[in-house]
Amino acid sequence: MLNNIFRITTVLLILLVAGCAMEEGAEIEESAEDVRSDEFEPIFQRTQYEDIRIERVVGGLERPWAVEFLPDGRFLVTERPGRLNIVEDGVATVVDGLPEVTSRGQGGLMEVSLHPDYANNGWIYLTYSKQNEEENTAVVVIRGRLDGNNLVDVEEIFEQNRYSSPGRHYGSRIAWDSRGYMFVSIGDRGADPPRAQDLSDHAGTLLRMYDDGSVPSDNPFVGEENVAPEIYSYGHRNIQGLVIDPETDEIWATEHGPRGGDELNYIEPGNNYGWPDASLGRNYGDEREFHAGTVARSIEGMVDPVYEFLPTHAPSGLAMVTSDQFPSWKGNLLAGGLRPERIRRLLIMDIEVIHDEELLTYEIGRIRDVKEGPDGFIYVVTDQDPGGLYVIKPD
Repeated sequence: MLNNIFRITTVLLILLVAGCAMEEGAEIEESAEDVRSDEFEPIFQRTQYEDIRIERVVGGLERPWAVEFLPDGRFLVTERPGRLNIVEDGVATVVDGLPEVTSRGQGGLMEVSLHPDYANNGWIYLTYSKQNEEENTAVVVIRGRLDGNNLVDVEEIFEQNRYSSPGRHYGSRIAWDSRGYMFVSIGDRGADPPRAQDLSDHAGTLLRMYDDGSVPSDNPFVGEENVAPEIYSYGHRNIQGLVIDPETDEIWATEHGPRGGDELNYIEPGNNYGWPDASLGRNYGDEREFHAGTVARSIEGMVDPVYEFLPTHAPSGLAMVTSDQFPSWKGNLLAGGLRPERIRRLLIMDIEVIHDEELLTYEIGRIRDVKEGPDGFIYVVTDQDPGGLYVIKPD
């Protein structure tokens, strides 16, 4: 009798835990602490076309989110609890002078990006979740300059136009095109997906701005009544990977679906990418064909994804290989994944994925950011506690 009660209780606990995890979706952000040893030996991996070596640049970071490269060879790395670090010779030094960051759920200090003309103006851009008096949050973008280990001349240049809860689906990737326009992703914020179809709301969009946060006059919805003029495209669930081809200015984005439905999208101005009306993802609770609020897998007038990641990928950072360090990968996209702890290498021809290879599977942890460095190597940030910054080199 007691044994049967124990078995039933155990099963119920397992189902309860599984259900809670399911509600968070494919991009579930919190996981057990990393129990890997602080010692890290280089990893060698033979891929289909390149032999690679993975080294750790710095470890011991708390939920790092993004990496950027200073011209002098040092790194900037954000930690979600609210710290910006300068990394040099394997040592991370915290930068002072940041505003108060609300680190809750999936929010906190997120993206870091240098102005394309950083050498002349010194601007560093950061995104973070900011809390109002009602304890709701929104995405803001600030910029400042480094003075030693201090961030100075800090100014807020963008604030999402609606504060809300819960603390998830912030988006927050930044990318720059060749003309110096800044693109910023904002997630649908999780609780009210139809916001992504409301052009008066920044949620569920990709924004395009000048470097000071002002709006270009040729943005697709400028001048329309009750429309947020920063919006470049909409109908996005949560863009967590964003990269712009430096030669063509083509914009690529990876974003989370619900249960399945993780997408690679080719972004064009004014387009509606469907969420939540159209999605390839299924409902969390019972895997019905459609997620709650979704009416079809494809809708005329809405743009279908270029590619659906199967199995679930939980997309994060996205990079394009442009250097000669990995000649067989040149022009490929490298799409980081959180839940499956891997990178997907995508070969694209004529806006179509024709080859997909998995890299680093379960080797270093949850991939949060992927960027190509000025040296042509690929740098990877892991969303762990402790997490770290790693570099992929040709072997």
